[in-house]
Amino acid sequence: MKSVVSFYDLKQEILEKIRENGGWVNAHAHLDRAYTITEENFKLVNSKRHEKWMLNAAIRKSSTVESIYARIAKSLELMISQGVAATISYIDTTPDVQDKAIKAAQKARDVYKSQMQIKYICLPAYGVLTKEKKEWFDIGAEFADLIGSTLKTDSPHESEHLEIVLQKAKDMKKMVHIHVDELNIPDEHETELLAKKTIEFGMQGKVVGIHGISLNARPKQERERIYTLMHKAKMIMVACPISWIDGWRSEVLTPTHNSVTPADEMTAFGIPVAIGIDNLYDIFKPMNDGNMWNDLRLLMEANRWFDIDEIVKVATVNGRRALGIT
Repeated sequence: MKSVVSFYDLKQEILEKIRENGGWVNAHAHLDRAYTITEENFKLVNSKRHEKWMLNAAIRKSSTVESIYARIAKSLELMISQGVAATISYIDTTPDVQDKAIKAAQKARDVYKSQMQIKYICLPAYGVLTKEKKEWFDIGAEFADLIGSTLKTDSPHESEHLEIVLQKAKDMKKMVHIHVDELNIPDEHETELLAKKTIEFGMQGKVVGIHGISLNARPKQERERIYTLMHKAKMIMVACPISWIDGWRSEVLTPTHNSVTPADEMTAFGIPVAIGIDNLYDIFKPMNDGNMWNDLRLLMEANRWFDIDEIVKVATVNGRRALGIT
């Protein structure tokens, strides 16, 4: 006998509101590296971060335009199957991959552009401070819709790195996406540096931070000071909860927190937060299946944040802002 009792289905309410607001927006991914986990390299998933970077370097070097295209295409089909209306992906532009990923990405956009909006960000995965790296960064910047980088690639010269990246973006009148504060430790100060440099270069409203997890590890007064600075810089932050919920244990004492972007606190300070899937079936996230709902749910659960109107913005409106879609 069927029950006649009706139950409140919060998930369906949120999904319906997402559809009403134009559909999902995936605001962060590395689709050219997706689906690169194999039975052989799966044995290395517990390797240190720099060792995984070396493995990614080997994958970049051995990949062909065809294999990169196949990975991007499979990822885009996964997005389309979920009702994703727009997506963005970093595309590696480095001396080892050269223009192979660029060619593959352009082919994928030509094939799938009628089914979703697709934007690309150049990623100088080894930094920008040597002549050869800078040359490939410049080539990638010409191809890409937005400019991107990872601040740690030129540590401890983060300021110089940002000055090159932000000046390039300003000259080309393009938005910027920068990986910041990923390691969930209190001695990372990348979000604050990015906000200051954004204001210095007059790039307010044009800069997007990716992750911002280490803000959680700072005292509340420090967090709120940085949020105020981010708001002044008109920054946007993209959260990728599943990709960083597995942060390493540490003996460093910090405020009790989850390893997830503090979206609830940022939103309270007027900082738009979007959401992305980040790594998909690769050496960093071998189990990540790219399910947008899973990331959104984890963001809610980890922050104990259930403001439905704001949650829907995270999945839709804020994502479009992060991609520069008006």
